[in-house]
Amino acid sequence: MLRIMPSHRVPSRRQREPGFIITLIAVFLLFVVGAMAALSIDIVTFYTARSEAQLAADAAALAGARVMANSGVTSEADTGTETTMMTNTKALALAVAKQVAQSNSVGGQLLSAGNVIVSFNGDVGSPCIAAILASNPCVTAKVTRSDLPVFFARIWGSTQITVTATATAEAYNPSGLATGVSTSAVSPVAPTCVKPWLMPNIDPTSSSSSPTKIFDLMSGQIVNSGLLGMTFPNATQSGAYLYAQCGPNGNGCSSNKAWQYLVGDDNTSFPPPTQALPSCTLNTAFELGIAGCVQQPVVCGSAPASQVYVLIASDGTLDQQAATAVNCLAHTSGGQGDKIGTGVLPPLPFQFTAGDDNPLVQAGTLTSQSNIMVSDSLVTVPVYDPSSLSGNQVNVIGFLQLFLQPDGSTVPASGGIKSEIVNMVGCGNTATGTPVYGNGASAVPVRLINHP
Repeated sequence: MLRIMPSHRVPSRRQREPGFIITLIAVFLLFVVGAMAALSIDIVTFYTARSEAQLAADAAALAGARVMANSGVTSEADTGTETTMMTNTKALALAVAKQVAQSNSVGGQLLSAGNVIVSFNGDVGSPCIAAILASNPCVTAKVTRSDLPVFFARIWGSTQITVTATATAEAYNPSGLATGVSTSAVSPVAPTCVKPWLMPNIDPTSSSSSPTKIFDLMSGQIVNSGLLGMTFPNATQSGAYLYAQCGPNGNGCSSNKAWQYLVGDDNTSFPPPTQALPSCTLNTAFELGIAGCVQQPVVCGSAPASQVYVLIASDGTLDQQAATAVNCLAHTSGGQGDKIGTGVLPPLPFQFTAGDDNPLVQAGTLTSQSNIMVSDSLVTVPVYDPSSLSGNQVNVIGFLQLFLQPDGSTVPASGGIKSEIVNMVGCGNTATGTPVYGNGASAVPVRLINHP
């Protein structure tokens, strides 16, 4: 009996093809997934480095603009050309901006001086207007890193990529813009941490019989730029200490005498701070407002936005309270507060030095008499229009940045605060629109205006 055995057939080529296709697809997908993973590493590396470069550019531009704001250069006479003070300030701002940029890393590597380019008004690549240099100085920082390593891009023969970031910051002072642009384009400023001293718009160097103004009442222009860097009292104004109009050394609450201030109302316009206060013993809202930072911004310009409330009741203790608060704020209780270098005045940028009583010196962070960029002795005070006093309200038309006790000495208990003018910012009574907000001791706000 014959038994037919089943034959073993060899699979045809067509039958074997699905197996090869699946294998090829698996290999291809493995390659694609690997390539995408490598590409994602390159993309993450690029965007991380780009963000780091932008942060470095932002920090450099803001640091340079802060030098401009604190130097006093925005308050000097606008001659339409670059002055000696502007040239010197630009050199200092350049050095500071580069130093700040070089403290940042991009792609895991600290930037070098060659990675940073800093430019100013009128320079190639700057978006700022050269004609209004004095009132609106700008600092542009460009950060470039051209040797960032890559992974996936190596298959195309590229081993490095370049990342670039640019930022521009300005130090905005509207007081000189009236001659350069339409006054309708001038925005008011609104700094915070403003001290509750409202100074009348009276030039302390003018005669009492024929007083002149600090700021033009309409445009806010600085009438006498020679006030910049002037110390009070001085040889010709021996009695020009800061006193309260309603205190024992004033001439009454409506005397409107130069360098005698009205006190801001702590219940409305100058609410005393409750946080980040100095460790001194402070007993009144007025003392807290001087020694601490009043968070509520003060706007200058047209009413009613620029109107603030003041105290008009006489108080014989105001000067003593102010002395206590200033000695606390400026660390002058021991007579060794921060100072302004007496040999470094306009047309050079202001130079501040740390005193022995500076907390950072006592903590060992700073060396005594070392140069510092900012100081607790720098304060911003509003300037009001004397003719606007109505009831207990006045109209703020500008600000002064003052350095208190510029020789580092102690304010006597009877009051009488020494001061030096570091900046003048005028808005006048016509500036309208959204104000430019500032923070800190400078009345000149610093802000980024070009951040891609």
